[in-house]
Amino acid sequence: MRAERGVTLKQMAAALKVSSAYLSALEHGHRGLPTWDLMQRIIGYFNIIWDDAEELIRLSEISDPRVVIDTSGMAPEATALANRLARDIGKLSPEDLGQVSAEILRRAGQKP
Repeated sequence: MRAERGVTLKQMAAALKVSSAYLSALEHGHRGLPTWDLMQRIIGYFNIIWDDAEELIRLSEISDPRVVIDTSGMAPEATALANRLARDIGKLSPEDLGQVSAEILRRAGQKP
């Protein structure tokens, strides 16, 4: 969104009162989840409303690069799948990842 609107990393970081390094790390998936406060500042910075703001919040909630999957109490197949995914996710192409994700959402009864 920042790049699409022609805003430099330095400009946005200054406006949000964060460092350029921190903002860059967030954009590249090298930091954990952004705080609720930061998300509200980003929404305000870009003057985003309603559905777009909700979508941005949703995307931020699934952007944490450090994922923990707790399969305790689930079937052994769930643990096996979680471990296989952790081991092999880096071997999958973006297209493969999209197909796997879509299939999981379909089987869980959710929209992609």
